[in-house]
Amino acid sequence: MSVLLEFSMFPTDKGESVSKYVSRILEMIDTSGVEYQLTPMGTVIECEKIDDALDIIKRSYECLEKDCSRVYSSLKFDIRKDKKKRLTTKIDSIEKTLGKKIKH
Repeated sequence: MSVLLEFSMFPTDKGESVSKYVSRILEMIDTSGVEYQLTPMGTVIECEKIDDALDIIKRSYECLEKDCSRVYSSLKFDIRKDKKKRLTTKIDSIEKTLGKKIKH
């Protein structure tokens, strides 16, 4: 099974620049062992179980809750039982169809 989760999470009570807070989440994800890809608008992770993806969300919130009184989150799931490694194979499929590399 492949659970792709694209999400963004950030405090809304810390001003315009929140990279200091988002960096906490990325450090946790980086050390968690899950495959991930950072984008300008969020982060995509790939897990084998939905519970693992939900645990990353819980742990992400825990990275912020100690000093953030309001946290915004946006989540999108793509769950597929018959595939794995979709974090890269979905892009590979587009590149194959186009016959060229794309920016990512």
